[in-house]
Amino acid sequence: MTSGDGGAGRHGGGAVPAGEATAARREGDRLRFVGAATRRIARGIDLDEIVLGLCRATVPTFSDAILVYLRDPLPVGDERPVGPVVLRLRRTDRLRPIDDLTDISSTIGAGMDLAGAAGATGELDFSQLPLVGPQGDLPAAELCEIRPGGALAEVLRGVRPVFGSSAAARAALPELLGVDHPLPRGNRAVLAPLRGRRRVIGAAVFLRSPERPAFEQNDLLVAAQLATHTALGIDKAVLYGREAYIADELQRTMLPDSLPQPTGVRLASRYLPAAETARVGGDWYDAIPLPGSRVALVVGDVMGHSMTSAAIMGQLRTTAQTLAQLDLPPAEVLHHLDEQAQRLGSDRMATCLYAVYDPVAHRITIANAGHPPPVLLHLGGRAEVLRVPPGAPIGVGGVDFEAVELDAPAGGTLLLYTDGLVESRLRDVWTGIEQLRERLATTAQLTGLDHPPPLEALCDDVLDMLGPGDRDDDIALLAARFDGIAPSDVAYWFLDPEETAPGRARRFARRALTRWGLEELSDSLELLVSEVVTNAVRYAERPVTLRLLRTDVLRCEVGDDSPQLPRQRRARDTDEGGRGLFLVNRMARRWGATRLSSGKVVWFELSLPGTPERR
Repeated sequence: MTSGDGGAGRHGGGAVPAGEATAARREGDRLRFVGAATRRIARGIDLDEIVLGLCRATVPTFSDAILVYLRDPLPVGDERPVGPVVLRLRRTDRLRPIDDLTDISSTIGAGMDLAGAAGATGELDFSQLPLVGPQGDLPAAELCEIRPGGALAEVLRGVRPVFGSSAAARAALPELLGVDHPLPRGNRAVLAPLRGRRRVIGAAVFLRSPERPAFEQNDLLVAAQLATHTALGIDKAVLYGREAYIADELQRTMLPDSLPQPTGVRLASRYLPAAETARVGGDWYDAIPLPGSRVALVVGDVMGHSMTSAAIMGQLRTTAQTLAQLDLPPAEVLHHLDEQAQRLGSDRMATCLYAVYDPVAHRITIANAGHPPPVLLHLGGRAEVLRVPPGAPIGVGGVDFEAVELDAPAGGTLLLYTDGLVESRLRDVWTGIEQLRERLATTAQLTGLDHPPPLEALCDDVLDMLGPGDRDDDIALLAARFDGIAPSDVAYWFLDPEETAPGRARRFARRALTRWGLEELSDSLELLVSEVVTNAVRYAERPVTLRLLRTDVLRCEVGDDSPQLPRQRRARDTDEGGRGLFLVNRMARRWGATRLSSGKVVWFELSLPGTPERR
């Protein structure tokens, strides 16, 4: 070959020298491997998935074995851990016996050719490669305390991966793996610190068997890329996990610890967080006792899945409780919730359904703000989706809310729920509502049509309708069984605000007790009624109301148009009055006072004969 031919071969577009072609091919293999491996790591959402992604991406393609150590506990955000820094062996993976994989091992490393392991798109299919683990049979120490100023601390502080044969690594590896762990000879180990956004959070050790080529200088760059992506992913997973935990705890603490036991209605509830990928939400429910033995039933859903959603849920629930104590109509409650949501921010939106059940009138008043309609299960087994005006979500602003008043028949069960129960990726909301209605009707058929199904079991049965793909959102469920109060158990009078009112109240109360066969309560009831009515007449300008309810207790309610709530105080010996509430507090089973938009109601309860006293 002449010199001219040689010049053309090198510079004139002829064949590339074999050494340069091999180097270019190997460099391309490394780039494809790093791209595929980092994508595999990035697919992990939680800590275990990310660590597993690193192991599956590197064994056996890059190394025969890997050990991943992480700080225990892992620091979160700007936390500065106190005490010694401890690394815990989080996971190990290793190749199956080399005899079974000679053909793979001989092609990986300094002479690796990944073309056979990559698909047409260049994406490596790590799942098809044989592995063992976690923990395998690598005799590595599980815990390691980093000594300040020690060899391991110096390597981790340097951040860059180092060969196991280097002086720094040979001093650091026994501290990390344990003195009994054999150290590989030559460049058959790489110690790679895992550094997150603010600090080193662990270390990874890549190992190669003697049957395959040792690590090269370029492999340190690969290890650095793998370590960086893994550490940043772990940082993100830990931060997300902490935020999700805080939001979940925040949400659960804002939900009722227990439901009240109002007269004339029985209640049951359920709350389920969403799936792990989006378990934080803003669903809530509530049951709030109101004057006149009524109860407010509330269910709501803040849009979004974040700690902010949980915090907004808490604010709206607190606002709803405050508005309920003012005894505002349901539509007014939603109007004020809408204003509160706008004050919290322009994008703070939620759906809400607010209902007030009156056990004496056997009626329920419902107002809706963009929430799925409630379902009423009748005593005969018929399940009905109630026709309630849908309304706009709270937070939209400038909209009116409409309330409807419906029958609440005794023995009926009202089910309030959030859209996570009826809507998912697999079904739209109206399909889910129809499935819920059918489920309730079927449950009633199975338990018999002459009596309603048990309330707690009904809630469990409703949740059983959820399939594997139906947990995209959290779920709040509130069930109310209407027992009502029979008209024969209610006595009601109007009293003019004059001096004769307490005497008339005593006579009315005595007649009611005689009719109910509760004469032995006459002395106690007449004394307390006289004291409460006397206090009401002192400030009232309009007729005072007196109502007696006989259920599992005897309840007395006295209403007047004065908003000033009575306060108990200890009367002095020289005072002529001031002992009324002291007597009520001593003699009544329970008592309280509630401010209304038109005044207030003072109530107390007495235990029926033969029932235990409770305070």
